[in-house]
Amino acid sequence: MDLRDLADMHQGDPFGITSAAVALVDVHGLIRHWSRTAEDLLGYPASRVLGRAAASLLTSKDSPASALAAAQRTGDGWEGLVTLRHCAGHPVDLAVRACPLRAEHGSVWLAVACGVEDSHQWELDQAVVRGLLEESPIGIAVLDSDLRFQWVNKVLVAMEGLPVHLGAHSTSTAPGPEQVPSAVDWQARQALSSGRVTPAVEHVPPAHGRSRRNSHGHLRLRSSFPLKDLDGKSLGVCHTAVDFTAQDRARERLALVNEAAQRIGTTLDLDRTVRELAEVVVPQLADFVAIDLFQGVLGAGDLAPGPVTGGTLRRAAHLSIHEEQPEAIVPVGEPTGYPAQSPQQRCLATGRPILDPVLDPTTWWLAGDPRRLSRLVRLGVHTHLVVPLRARGTTMGVVTLLRWENPNPFDEDDLLLVEELVARAAVCVDNARRFLREHNAALALQTSLLPPDLPEHCAVDVAYRYLPTDAEAGVGGDWFDVIPLSGARVALVVGDVVGHGIHAAASMGRLRAAVQTLADLDLPPDELLAHVDDLVLRLADEAEAATDGPIVIGATCVYAVYDPISRRLTVARAGHPTPAIARLSEPVELPDIPAGPPLGLGGLPFESAEIELEEGSVVALYTDGLIEASDRDVDIGFERLCFALAHPDRPLEEICDTMVRILLPDHPHDDVAFLVARTRALAPDRVASWEVPAEARAVHDARDNTARQLAAWGLQDIAFTTELIVSELITNAITHAGGPISLRLIHERCLICEVSDASNTSPHLRRARNTDEGGRGLFLVAQIAQRWGTRYTETGKTIWAEQQLPTDAGG
Repeated sequence: MDLRDLADMHQGDPFGITSAAVALVDVHGLIRHWSRTAEDLLGYPASRVLGRAAASLLTSKDSPASALAAAQRTGDGWEGLVTLRHCAGHPVDLAVRACPLRAEHGSVWLAVACGVEDSHQWELDQAVVRGLLEESPIGIAVLDSDLRFQWVNKVLVAMEGLPVHLGAHSTSTAPGPEQVPSAVDWQARQALSSGRVTPAVEHVPPAHGRSRRNSHGHLRLRSSFPLKDLDGKSLGVCHTAVDFTAQDRARERLALVNEAAQRIGTTLDLDRTVRELAEVVVPQLADFVAIDLFQGVLGAGDLAPGPVTGGTLRRAAHLSIHEEQPEAIVPVGEPTGYPAQSPQQRCLATGRPILDPVLDPTTWWLAGDPRRLSRLVRLGVHTHLVVPLRARGTTMGVVTLLRWENPNPFDEDDLLLVEELVARAAVCVDNARRFLREHNAALALQTSLLPPDLPEHCAVDVAYRYLPTDAEAGVGGDWFDVIPLSGARVALVVGDVVGHGIHAAASMGRLRAAVQTLADLDLPPDELLAHVDDLVLRLADEAEAATDGPIVIGATCVYAVYDPISRRLTVARAGHPTPAIARLSEPVELPDIPAGPPLGLGGLPFESAEIELEEGSVVALYTDGLIEASDRDVDIGFERLCFALAHPDRPLEEICDTMVRILLPDHPHDDVAFLVARTRALAPDRVASWEVPAEARAVHDARDNTARQLAAWGLQDIAFTTELIVSELITNAITHAGGPISLRLIHERCLICEVSDASNTSPHLRRARNTDEGGRGLFLVAQIAQRWGTRYTETGKTIWAEQQLPTDAGG
């Protein structure tokens, strides 16, 4: 019978109250309780023994006195072996434990009993467990499901160098997760996730202070397996470790390969990957290792397949058995500059490893490198091993190993082992290079899709934050924008595409371009969102037609237009959270903007709402990732947002930092983007407007009014061109549109001239023929003005033209 059979037979204490035979004896020695297990054990039903003297169950050869004499005192009770008479007449040997219970009329006795064989087997099981945990040379630890120590024996404490107090068998002394060694944590995590036993062999270097020349360390066999209760629920992990001397060189090398498989390539970070290779090689195989990579690898560029005859090598990592690293001639990150006939250059040219003795007639190449020669002579280096770092047919660099303190020169077995380790590391380095290239491409895409810098505008001051949930890739589906509009107005946009990563970023770029294009048409917010909704529907149809299965493309967006002259904010939203407005003298407001459907549903209308703002108010537009980050509770998110905006007179960057600190955890589950804008108002003396009669003489009056206003503003230098623009635009309005007609001049960072009429007909720029008597007005305006365009209103249209101010005129 093996230990697994014992475990199956004795899963519980045979003296447990639920498994043992239980009897209650009163002060007179009469049986007052008889359990079902007692009936099964002795054959007496309860009806035959209740009220009967307990002594009557003893065999004839035993008496109560002799039975008591054979028992052993344990605490307040007794335990021992007793022979009772079975109902069928044969004797039954039982192990009995009894203890007194205080009652109203004296003490009664509670007795529990089990078969002698069960008792002996339980004691054997406990002895085996105690010996295995406390006396054997096996290190054992129990970790909970959070991978924290719950029990550690003294052997493992000594193996891992843990604090001595952890050898106690008490969870109160269990260390925190930071005290769990990395090797234990890694293997226990594998066992917990896979649900299987995870054995592994690792090489343990010699203890600090021992000579590496005479000691190669030893091997450690680790094994972790999950612990589960009888219902299969996970309780944690049991970790065991056994040390044995590495006399067998083959086993030592196998352990090193196994260690390399676990330690190299734990991340996609290029620098960390090459450091992991160096840490595996030194001191187990070499006294010094240098890893040199081509500039194209470090820069995540494309590499040509096959051996390499040129290119710049840079030191990516090096490691020595000495902390001061006297062997390192080249600092990390600097070009290495190996001579033309050095083993490194020959290795790269042939793609094959090179094993050379040093300070030998074959090392003639060192004559051209006196600095390296003097360093090798001083250290006493005797063997030089160079291996190309190649993966997927591409050479990425070279690995150089030196020995001097280890008296054994590199041999063919060492060469094969190093090739195996470097080949494994090369795949990880290539993976890291490819990831870095994709990462750089993703960042370039994101940079091209988002505004590199928000433009300054006379209508608002702005600040923003963009925090994609995929922090490594740096891309996401959220976007924001600040778009200058005609008439000194500005559009504020925040949107959110469904999903994360590069695909969401690509969809976001298309939507952002569409919003910018539609904004240039000066469409009202609700109409603009309707056009974007149509675009999302088309994109979804294209995506569904181009793939085997349907791909859902959806987005939300809020689009707001602020006019610094009227101080009004016009907002429309498509399935997006409402903006937050912080006024200087009132509580933070979450205005009731009509909630349109998310983009991509189609067929449903969008509505706009107007809000009047005082100068200095702060408007916050944001994605739902900001308010849903507070434990997924939107109400709490809105409360925290209002708290963060409670003092709108603070600098905008400080407000943004407060929003991030209060509303977001360290690692948000969703992309987050928000835009914070402080409103400005254009002073009344910077705006002049007139009503223009629909008659020919009104053109002359408009030119005079324009000249006087420009003189008042000190803009006489552009009076001639402005009068020409005014004359042409008003003439077109009188000729083709009719009244009412109005003229407005706006003096901000440029001079804006606007002529409004009641017609919805859009003017067209054309080149007039020599025989035409008209048709040159808009052509002249386009030549004189810096920008010009048309926007439509509820009552007609407005044609506007912008001119740069003279250099000596304040904007």
